[in-house]
Amino acid sequence: MQSLTEAQRRHLRRLGHDLKPIVRTGNAGLTEAVLAEADKALHDHELVKIKLVADDRAQRRAFIDDICKRTDATLVQAIGHVALFYRRNPDKREPIALP
Repeated sequence: MQSLTEAQRRHLRRLGHDLKPIVRTGNAGLTEAVLAEADKALHDHELVKIKLVADDRAQRRAFIDDICKRTDATLVQAIGHVALFYRRNPDKREPIALP
């Protein structure tokens, strides 16, 4: 997991503002299929919004921590049921340039 400076987080939040969630957890919670899809999305896009379907804040936080740990991603921002994650892909043709 990569640590980000506040300037880098601001930059990524700006880039992620107009993104739509492309991965959603279902009623079954954080399954292996959801984690595999999140991992693939992070590989392809680097910056991904994930919609977390959970009843309470503690469960959403646990999902976020688990996603970060198991996909080696960094949490950029979490608001309500949506979280923004970043993972650098050095093999990508045009990776996101961080300040």
